[in-house]
Amino acid sequence: MKAIILVGGVGSRLRPLTYERPKQMLPLLGTPMIEYVLKWLIAHGVKEAILSLGYMPDKFIEAYPDGVISGVNVSYAVEPEPLDTAGAVRYAAEFANINDTFVVVNGDVLTDLNITELLAFHRDRSAEATIALHPVDDPSHFGVVPTSTNGRVISFVEKPPREEAPTNLINAGTYILEPSVLNAISRSGRVSIERDTFPKLAAAGTLYAMRDDAYWLDAGTPLSFIEANRRMALIRREEASEEDINEGSWVHPLSSVDPSSKLVGTVVDRSCSVGANVVLDNVVMLPGAEVHSGAQIRSSIIGPRAVIGESSKLGATCVVGANVQVGSRSELSGDVRLGV
Repeated sequence: MKAIILVGGVGSRLRPLTYERPKQMLPLLGTPMIEYVLKWLIAHGVKEAILSLGYMPDKFIEAYPDGVISGVNVSYAVEPEPLDTAGAVRYAAEFANINDTFVVVNGDVLTDLNITELLAFHRDRSAEATIALHPVDDPSHFGVVPTSTNGRVISFVEKPPREEAPTNLINAGTYILEPSVLNAISRSGRVSIERDTFPKLAAAGTLYAMRDDAYWLDAGTPLSFIEANRRMALIRREEASEEDINEGSWVHPLSSVDPSSKLVGTVVDRSCSVGANVVLDNVVMLPGAEVHSGAQIRSSIIGPRAVIGESSKLGATCVVGANVQVGSRSELSGDVRLGV
């Protein structure tokens, strides 16, 4: 089965980090996010994937010039203009000459959803399209999907107010589609699969959805990106019994951390340095970042080659962009973005 991976967004929620590279190329424990997505897909029999690219496509192509990511053969469908989700799916499918059942995933979602079960559910109901659903506490930021007892989608409600949501089951960004779905997508302009295509299929009675309680994380916000790094550290420790995971923290072997510093739930990527008596709690340091002595940082992201001056205090949630220098004894907290 082939997969289309939607990676065309500009990553505005992770700015200024995404000014330098697309969010799916940001590293989790030193490895680009997109590689984790492909490892998940290949575990369910996906051998060929099409990256639907729009923003900074060259970053992907330059990183994987041989067209192989995590053992999956990939091709690059670069949108001539922003086409939105459905438009991107149609463009990528036609680019790759897809003529059989295929899977679509969002490139910034990390999950252990069982795609094999989703495919079986899809075929059992002779569905034209099937959506994986995930329960959340607050569905107001997502597409909400009420269904009948056999999984047929009754309606598709995009981002309803929390108190008006008919269910807490949301569109988890993984779809099984038949090629016939492409006929419901206009060839011109921007077309949203959530607002345009799925409501049409629901009205036709050919859209189904399956609830799944698998791990699921939209890694496209600062806090969820930090959580994604912590999640990967946990998996690394459990699966490989790695000794380099200490108090939930991981330090790249090419980085240096003064022994007097304390790291909790923190990821320090390659070529970073952490000075004496530093406290890093729930922090991600991207390649080449520096934190000087006495600094205290919590729930924040320090971008590539950024420098945090001595005795500075950064609290939740600071995002420091590439090459930004924060002066000594600075105090920052709240939703602070430096380098925007």
